[in-house]
Amino acid sequence: MKYFTVEEANALLPTLEPIMKQLLARRARASRLAQQMGDVLGDLRSNVGGPELSTLTQDFAAIERMIYTIQAHGVVIKDVNAGLLDFLSERNGRDVYLCWKYGEDRIEFYHELHTGFAGRQPVE
Repeated sequence: MKYFTVEEANALLPTLEPIMKQLLARRARASRLAQQMGDVLGDLRSNVGGPELSTLTQDFAAIERMIYTIQAHGVVIKDVNAGLLDFLSERNGRDVYLCWKYGEDRIEFYHELHTGFAGRQPVE
């Protein structure tokens, strides 16, 4: 596991933010398409195929690649739907997560490993 300072995590945000933006867009499109295709996908007797399924498959593959890219930086994806990323850090001798949500300008919060987003506290 990689440990981040607030400065290191903030320096990585310009790299991660566009990936997260694209990931959220692809996820939203895949979700809409899967809902539209729900009956077809749920019917084991149907002959599933066509451009919609091809697009859905490409979206899933792209989402998987983007998740891998984010994780390769040592970042934990906490919630793809909300765009939540955690950066392992040390604070006062204990492990915590620096917490960033898509749309925030910089990392301003941390939380204990067991509390999650609801337990966010200001970094400063």
